[in-house]
Amino acid sequence: MARIGVALGERSYDIEVGSGLIGDPARYVSHVAGRKAALVTNTVVAPHYLTKVASALRSAGADAIEIVLPDGEEAKTLQTLNLVFDALLAAHCDRDTTIVALGGGVIGDLAGFAAAVYQRGVPFIQVPTTLLAQVDSSVGGKTAVNHPQGKNMIGSFHQPVAVLADVSTLATLPERELRAGLAEVIKHGIIRDPEFFAWLEANLAKLLARDAAALEHAVVRSCQIKAEVVAADERETGLRAILNFGHTFGHAIESGLGYGQWVHGEAVAAGMVMAADLSARTGMLSRDEAERIRRLVAAAGLPTSGPATLTANRYLDLMAIDKKAARGRIRYVLLEKPGTAVLRSDVPEALVRQTLTACTAA
Repeated sequence: MARIGVALGERSYDIEVGSGLIGDPARYVSHVAGRKAALVTNTVVAPHYLTKVASALRSAGADAIEIVLPDGEEAKTLQTLNLVFDALLAAHCDRDTTIVALGGGVIGDLAGFAAAVYQRGVPFIQVPTTLLAQVDSSVGGKTAVNHPQGKNMIGSFHQPVAVLADVSTLATLPERELRAGLAEVIKHGIIRDPEFFAWLEANLAKLLARDAAALEHAVVRSCQIKAEVVAADERETGLRAILNFGHTFGHAIESGLGYGQWVHGEAVAAGMVMAADLSARTGMLSRDEAERIRRLVAAAGLPTSGPATLTANRYLDLMAIDKKAARGRIRYVLLEKPGTAVLRSDVPEALVRQTLTACTAA
């Protein structure tokens, strides 16, 4: 097992990465012993892991209640959030309750937001069961639900007390979700670690074949990169914004199509190709390096262009209300070279339109 620390002073915590973690009571005992635990999951994950995790929580000394929510990005709403509050109140959960988020990024975001605001804040544990959640959304304390006009527009920063990334759960992950998770893995190499990016090029076939050692390395290195960035900039006032590479375009795709039409990693994948193309058009990134990024995304079986149904005007409207916009200007995470990302708010709209035209499916 690997342990990665997220250094945030009194809010510091560990990410544990390995096999067989989620059913081990020892992983939970220091966080829930003698208290209530509210285990939040969804209808897809529950048949696989709910009983195992609930048993581990009870063995760790917790009075565990189970909350099973609908599946999918389209369920990441205030209405679903209220179902969590209804269950917590019905079970008389107090401020000593620990919420346990068991599932992918949607459950982690939604349960984490519930933990951030229930009785003004209770602790929570992230137990991510998808590759995307293990390498990205479970780490860093971003919690939120969606609004019809924008993704993750209603939320809070609320750090978990622990993250348990059990890579054995990836064995039951649908192929589409595995590939979607690779988008965030690729992103970490692009923005921060060119050697990791090269490793991904060389080992992509192993990752797609679910080679255990390769997957564990990808999760560990991704978590190390994200932990470093979050520790340096918890509230995304500067450096942390680079983690949004591909997300400005990607969130527009998700919102514009309707949540659930493309999964998050697919939208981010197309968004990364767009961001690389735009980086090349600004003169920062070489066209060869932009093509290298496109090739790796394509090799992972992910989209390399946006949907034909979204116009350039629609993209620009959606990106203007994205959380990363500031003072009326859209901010883009662009690349100077692999491993070096920068935040730019001075990109001419004409170049953005060129990218949108070049990177839209015919």
